[in-house]
Amino acid sequence: MSASTLGRVLGVIPARLASTRLPRKVLLPIAGEPLLAWVYRAAQACPALDDIVIATDSEEVAALCNSRGWPYLLTSADLPSGTDRLHAVSQQIAADIYVNIQGDEPLLRPEHIDDILRPFALPGVDVTTLKVVCSPDNITNPNAVKVVTAADGRALYFSRATIPFDRDGTGLTTYWKHLGLYAYRRAALERFASLTPGELEQTERLEQLRLLENNITLYVAETQFDTVGVDTEEDLKRVEKILLSQHR
Repeated sequence: MSASTLGRVLGVIPARLASTRLPRKVLLPIAGEPLLAWVYRAAQACPALDDIVIATDSEEVAALCNSRGWPYLLTSADLPSGTDRLHAVSQQIAADIYVNIQGDEPLLRPEHIDDILRPFALPGVDVTTLKVVCSPDNITNPNAVKVVTAADGRALYFSRATIPFDRDGTGLTTYWKHLGLYAYRRAALERFASLTPGELEQTERLEQLRLLENNITLYVAETQFDTVGVDTEEDLKRVEKILLSQHR
């Protein structure tokens, strides 16, 4: 299925400056460039995206965008999640599908966008996201969110805990890591924004649980390519090493 079949696909990069675990991370330098520059460059390399815009609540980030010629929108600092910021963009820029590209995912690849858009060929698909086989070191890592799906790819649950729990220690379980990219049809974004965060979302601090708590189907597509989201100083160093290796 070509992207043109889907209509206009807009990539949105939420870039909040006041990150809880690693403040100001979108402006932190990686190999001489701000993290946000790597993310924007990676998004530009994805042919399935018709356009890209950065959504930020920070004048400092806006100034960086102006200096680089990157399109951006200023959104309210009161918005509680990246998806709420995505919805704010949808109120100003028309598109058929909005792809939420986390501002801390510099290892984004074109294959990620192709994979996340593929389920829209099926009837009734309004929201999609991605999973990848979880590496052994991430199975118990709370920063690596795990996902469990039904046979048809519908998300059953996301957690920072190790799910499913291998009660008998069979070692037969495949653990899946959730990658924090999402794609929404416009109507699904409207619905999301009308809902308040529920108990599960607030407990796990995972905005995608708002969908599941309100019986909104979320399809999880498999991808072969893992990413490293930048949540800590260690992540920053790891990503820098990978990016320098790729560009050499």
